[in-house]
Amino acid sequence: MEEGFSLGVAFSGVFFLFLSLIFYLVDVALDLWAIDCLLKEKKYFSMGLLIFLLLGSSVLLQIFSWLWYSEHKKNGLETKVERFVSKHGLLGPVHICQLGVFLRFAASMEISICGFKQRDTFPNQVNVYKKHELSMLRLFEAFSENAPQLVLMTPYIMDMQEIQSIIVIKIITLSFTVLSYHHYMCAFLPEKHKMGWSSSVTYFLWNLFLIGPRVMCVSLFASVLPCYVAVHFLSLWTLLVFWAWWQKTDFMDSRAGEWLYRATVGLIWYFSWFNVASGSTKLNGMIYHVVIGVDTMLLLGLWWWWRTVESARLNPLPMNPFLLVAVLVIIYITGILLKLLYYWKFYPNKPDLQMDEKGLKSDTECYDTEPSTEPELSYKNRLM
Repeated sequence: MEEGFSLGVAFSGVFFLFLSLIFYLVDVALDLWAIDCLLKEKKYFSMGLLIFLLLGSSVLLQIFSWLWYSEHKKNGLETKVERFVSKHGLLGPVHICQLGVFLRFAASMEISICGFKQRDTFPNQVNVYKKHELSMLRLFEAFSENAPQLVLMTPYIMDMQEIQSIIVIKIITLSFTVLSYHHYMCAFLPEKHKMGWSSSVTYFLWNLFLIGPRVMCVSLFASVLPCYVAVHFLSLWTLLVFWAWWQKTDFMDSRAGEWLYRATVGLIWYFSWFNVASGSTKLNGMIYHVVIGVDTMLLLGLWWWWRTVESARLNPLPMNPFLLVAVLVIIYITGILLKLLYYWKFYPNKPDLQMDEKGLKSDTECYDTEPSTEPELSYKNRLM
């Protein structure tokens, strides 16, 4: 019989689940607050666009959640809460009501709490996949909702003081979501490869320092050339989707689901690196950072040039444009250096690969976001 969780893993799982749930609820509250702020300022177009982003992101999450549950039902659902919902025919209505993420929180919490009571209640594979699915949904939400929302809201930072708090919390939440995803992927590695506090802080900071300037540069560009940012996004996103196709991703069971996944990966890549290929991906990571780095600096340069040309017409900034450009560049470079530090000091270059008799990938799940040697998690290889 497979071993269950250790008490330490169970406690860590419950802690991160509670923290993730709190961040999720805070994020929902911030969304409502942002809508209220835009409504009071009579910025109806921006409010409508924000609502569209929120609804679009929520529908995307429910589609992925439903597709994964549809695959689970062929082999039986594992947790009591999921079996109860499925038995009473509520799985569809739950997702139609946009509550699929909460169902997954409940299922993951049930598994983690059982880790304190009965070691063999759930096999390790079940816990890995449940946590992986939930963290993937949170990651998709972060880059389909939070990141675009930051781009939309940042131009109002001078006119609306309330927006400043929302933007800061949103950026922190986004970086924590990436850290949480990586933490779940590392939860079942051998003890020597698990994330400690120092590696977690470093991982959080380099994501914060890379994603923050990227979002800010896109937002600055959108503030002066709003029509061109849509063209820029669609052009780059299309190239990124085809790059995901070229890497032959194999994450979903259906062809349509796979293209939806690639489209979502392209959206994530617009803001941050996310590994989707098996094997060594250092070259892909280097190409990505060079392309996105050049693109980010290009957007920043175009913003600075336009502000110089139209300085008399545009609203004054709270800080010198030269200083703002310098700060963003320094933060971005610091993020690159912190990422290099993470791989130099904390990243296990030669992870212990353990495969069970049915080919289940288990101990290298945390490398799903790293430019190194790791297998790709495929739902076609699930053992449920």
